[in-house]
Amino acid sequence: MINFNVPPFTGKEIEYIREAVDNQKICGDGPFTHKCSEWIEQRTGTAKALLTTSCTHATELAALLLDIKEGDEVILPSYTFVSTADAFVLRGATAVFVDIRPDTMNIDENLIEDAITDRTRAILPVHYAGVGCEMDTIMDIARRHGLAVVEDAAQGIMSTYKGRALGAIGDFGCYSFHETKNYSMGEGGALLIQDERYIERAEIFREKGTDRSKYYRGQIDKYRWQDYGSSYLPSDMNAAYLYAQLEMADEINDIRRARWDQYRELLTPLAEAGRISLPFVPEDCVHNAHMFYIKTKDITERCALIDYLKERDILSVFHYIPLHTAPAGIKYGRFHGEDRYTTAESERLLRLPMYYRLTADEVTYICDQVSSFYESH
Repeated sequence: MINFNVPPFTGKEIEYIREAVDNQKICGDGPFTHKCSEWIEQRTGTAKALLTTSCTHATELAALLLDIKEGDEVILPSYTFVSTADAFVLRGATAVFVDIRPDTMNIDENLIEDAITDRTRAILPVHYAGVGCEMDTIMDIARRHGLAVVEDAAQGIMSTYKGRALGAIGDFGCYSFHETKNYSMGEGGALLIQDERYIERAEIFREKGTDRSKYYRGQIDKYRWQDYGSSYLPSDMNAAYLYAQLEMADEINDIRRARWDQYRELLTPLAEAGRISLPFVPEDCVHNAHMFYIKTKDITERCALIDYLKERDILSVFHYIPLHTAPAGIKYGRFHGEDRYTTAESERLLRLPMYYRLTADEVTYICDQVSSFYESH
């Protein structure tokens, strides 16, 4: 059976977890947590990276730092994971969904400005499949209207837009280290902060509302409750697991890119014949091969292909159900403008297996079976 996903594992994870245990520092903000944060800061150029228990919590921290309140609005694509909206809905905001571009599946930057009202506080671009949104346009809109930009870069680590790391372009960026991501700690994430003025308050929120981070750095002789907050710190054992992969980040990225390129090469004849569509990567973007997807004619064909592949021991999956069609999306949000592409394109999209240890032979077999399906249909 070729699984859809296998969590990354380099071989050093257990060694580093044991080291964390031997250090007798397995709670948050231990040595491996700091190593991971420093790695992110060095690779992205962000002013501060704070490791969190999930990308969801990283996004919640961004909403807290922006002081999102009841009645505020945020603009985002409907084609995204629920956490993008949840973090702001929890603070009382309304999710204003706009349509996506059919080529990248990212938010259509040309539709954002029309959705802005006097209640809009932030724009939430989602870098789908690790392919950057049109950030120059989005940042220009945000600056002209006095809005914050929170990048949902859950899938975007190691990807760039015009040479800049995804997640380090907007005011805040949010990474995921879930087991389905290119680099994993099981559950985990990181908040990237560009403006140093937010760092101290972010540390307080992340440390249950206390200034304990300053205490551990020796800046104060005792820590106290300073503000509201929660516990967003992952265990240092989780960070140890992640650091083993960050040390090999380039090697993992190169292998994933090789498999992605192989998929594209082998499936191009089907695309040229008009049977499927392949992913599009704009010229200004460098992607991280987070996923490889194809688009079928419609949802019926997609379901048939999923079943066909499963019968041949290949697990493939569809992806998001558009948020504006879900019960909570209807309750907490609204779709601005016309849904020309969000629903239609989401019903065509099929994700093929993609992970670090996927072999070239397995990719060849998968592509052979996809081709076989279309030969018989």
